Amino acid sequence: MFLVIAAYVGVLSIMALAMMKIDKRQAQQRGQRIPEKNLWQVALFGGAIGAYIGMMMFRHKTKHTNFRIGFLMLAILQAALLVWLYNKTRLQ
Repeated sequence: MFLVIAAYVGVLSIMALAMMKIDKRQAQQRGQRIPEKNLWQVALFGGAIGAYIGMMMFRHKTKHTNFRIGFLMLAILQAALLVWLYNKTRLQ
């Protein structure tokens, strides 16, 4: 069970990281942007760790307090849930 959920979070995190990179590039080139709603949805459904890493790595959306704080809080929550789930399944 843990491996399935960890893989799910991993895939969504990679997807969120890629979305942050693409959106940053599109912003620099004045291209078509990824809607903020889509960035939030991927983060909420499990990709917050990748979204936060992408935000910091590409310095994208860092001036937006709601992204800085929101992605960080979601990433901490998702990481804590993964640790809890790992410990729960390991002890059984």
